[in-house]
Formats: sequence, structure tokens, C-alpha cells
Amino acid sequence: MRAAVLYNTVPAGTSYSEARPLLVEELERPDPRTGELGIAITYSSLCHSDLSVVDGSRVRPLPMALGHEAVGRVVSVGRGVADVSVGDHVVLVFVPSCGACRACRAGRPALCHRAAEVNGSGDLLHGEALLRTPSGERINHHLGVSAFADYAVVARESAVVIDDNIPDTVAAMFGCAVLTGMGAVFNTAQANGGDSVAVFGLGAVGLSAVMAARIAGAASIIAIDPNQAKHQLALDCGATAAGTPQDAGRLIADAAGDGVDYAVEAVGSAPVIASCLELLTRGGAVVSVGLPHPSAELTVPALQFAGAGKRLLGSYMGDAVPERDVPRYLGYWRDGRLPVELLHSDTRPLAEINEGLDALAAGEVVRRLFRP
Repeated sequence: MRAAVLYNTVPAGTSYSEARPLLVEELERPDPRTGELGIAITYSSLCHSDLSVVDGSRVRPLPMALGHEAVGRVVSVGRGVADVSVGDHVVLVFVPSCGACRACRAGRPALCHRAAEVNGSGDLLHGEALLRTPSGERINHHLGVSAFADYAVVARESAVVIDDNIPDTVAAMFGCAVLTGMGAVFNTAQANGGDSVAVFGLGAVGLSAVMAARIAGAASIIAIDPNQAKHQLALDCGATAAGTPQDAGRLIADAAGDGVDYAVEAVGSAPVIASCLELLTRGGAVVSVGLPHPSAELTVPALQFAGAGKRLLGSYMGDAVPERDVPRYLGYWRDGRLPVELLHSDTRPLAEINEGLDALAAGEVVRRLFRP
């Protein structure tokens, strides 16, 4: 099998096409164990979470085969798996919930304790890491998926079976971007018709939140990003107004008076979270879905909470229940209400993965897909 492996991090601001931190190389091809599936990857998608591992702001055990958002076909089934067959079309998701921990029992599988443990160690839900170089060196799995590859072994719980007729270039974006952004609006905020929603950060997650707000019937959807090239895209996705951070106060005042009901923070910035709190109406909520640097700290006026009833809600993977939400969101796509094709910037061969890191860091692409 071939996979893109990170052996050493490189600092942000580096030319990734020159440094080439991801090496596409041959690994031993493992068979699935009990409770696991072998997947032929058809397309994978590059996300800022991948970039955060490359630049070291998300600390993961190295070496690691990166990639966590993908679509593929089942080519082998491990013992004990009775509900998936060879040939099934699957979307891969990056939290393989165990079903037994406190979070899973509470109906919040995105916060699975066991998944957090194995995702942090580079292992799989049902056992230690399987990937090895031809010389026998262990290669860690990225979030149970390791999708920048032509093949992956994943836990059954990392795969959601979808209809055969869903185009792979559409399905490839549902395991992270769509699941996270839409879930932030539907599951975490639980926005309703007539609400006002501001979305800060117009990457694939933020734009998915914009589309979800439109489906939810929000009266106003204000899209904010310093990259003006993304403003028309946000309007095409359903925003009613778009502008830069300097425009945010004016646009929100024009649309929602004293503040928005919900602000979705998809930047991963503590100062942006603080700004979002200031731009809420009384009783409003910030949904924090971006991933700040682990050292970032948040300082805000404490009186905003008890004094104005404002809320700060964390949202990991959009508080999703993948087996429920992926088919639900694909249904919106089928109905013509979820134009996720707008997020697909282009498709490149996996050999160009480092160039893709540069394009993503520069804000030149939303979702670049890769063919193995």
C-alpha cells in the first residue's frame, strides 16, 4: 500500500512544497482484525486539522500516516462484523465511538472517551497500530483513518455505509467538514427558523455551517472572513451578507440589531471567540468549532454569562451521531438543499499532497481532494 507519512513537523510559514514533510511511500499492507474493515480509498480530502499536525500545533505521535476525511469501498471484512460487506460504499469518520463509555451512553459519540484515547496514541479502536514500513517500523494511524493512502484498515465504527450512487467527490467531504459544520448548527446550537447566525471563518467547516443555517431557516446569516475571495462563495452557500472582521459589527447590527442569536467560530482563534461573545444578543451562544493552539487562553468579561445570559458551547465533530447524521445530510444534498460541490476546489494526485498544504495555508482552496 502507499500512504503519505509525516516523520517530522515543520513550522507554520514554511514552504511545504520545498520542505516536503509528507512522504508518499510504500508500507506493508495489513489485513483487518476482529471488528475492522479494509478500505480501498477512492478520494481523500485535505483539512486544516491535517495542516495543524504538520506544523506541530496539534501534537500527535510520529511517524504518522495522515488524513482523516475520505470515501472508499470495503475490500475486506474482519471477524465479528456482520453488517458491512465487501463492495459497500463508505464514508470514513474520525471518531470511532466505542458505544460503552460515559459519553457514548449519553448519546454523544463524538466525545467518546475510548476514541479520544486511541486517536491520541495513534492506535485503532480494536487494537494497536497496524501500519509498518517494510523494515518493520511502526507508523501511527491518524484519527483512526490515515486517509492519504490507497488503502486503510479502520474500525467498523469509523465507517458509515452510504448509497452506491452518491458521487465520491461529494461523499469525500462528509466525514469531517460537512459533519462538523452542519452539526455545529443543528446539534450544538440547535438553531431554528428566524434565528440570526454569524459564521466566522469560511473554510469548508464554516461554509458547511452557512449551508446548515440556511436549511434551518435562519433569518439572517452573516459570513465573516478576512479573505475577500471567499465572500461570494459564502453568498452562494446561503449567506445573506458577507464581509471581513472589520465589517462584522456593522453587518450584524444591520441584520440583527443588538446582536446575533448564534455565532459559529470556525477559525480556531481565542481572540475571535472573544469577539463573537461581544457580538451576541442577550441569551445568545457562541459555538466554538475551530481548534485553537493548545497554548491559547481565553480572557473575556465574566459578567457576559450570568449578566447577559450568554453561552459558550464547545462543538467537537459537530456533536454528530455519524450513523444518523451522514445519511441525513446526504438527504439534504439529494434534495438540492446542500450544494457541497461548492466546497470542492479541485482534485489532484496524492503525489501533490505537499503542494496542497501550501494552497490550504494560503487560503487558495476550500477542499482539495486527492486521488490515491
